[in-house]
Amino acid sequence: RRPPAVTSLYEAAGRFDGLRRIAHAWHERVMADEVVSHAFHGGAREDHIERLAAYWAEALGGPAAYSATYGDESFVERLHSGNGEHREMDRRAIDCFDAALGDAGLTAEPLRSVLHEYFAWATTTSMAMYHVSADDVPPGLTIPRWSWQGLVRPES
Repeated sequence: RRPPAVTSLYEAAGRFDGLRRIAHAWHERVMADEVVSHAFHGGAREDHIERLAAYWAEALGGPAAYSATYGDESFVERLHSGNGEHREMDRRAIDCFDAALGDAGLTAEPLRSVLHEYFAWATTTSMAMYHVSADDVPPGLTIPRWSWQGLVRPES
């Protein structure tokens, strides 16, 4: 796959403003979905869209503002842990993300496919690792980074 002439997915997605548009569209779709909205049964934080955009920005090659402001990957995974397996919810959340990309005007390839791959991976892998208890999440995890080629493996 050959990326456009930009240095990161963060830039290609429109930097923070573009990711905020995706986060807003995704959140709207999720809240309207009878299955996925269950994840927010206690209500969403008032700043959920900003936090989500900041998380995606960091994951997609932008500034590390999420880690500096809110917490590390361990914090994020604890928020998503201890709820049992939820494959149908995950599948529907991914469908909402794909539709949100269109809502936000991000339909060009290869960007659309790479963002889909990122979100599907994050939803079914890193955010789905600790079904039993948030206490199982190890401390000190860093936010996984994603590039045009997929998951960026830390250098050993």
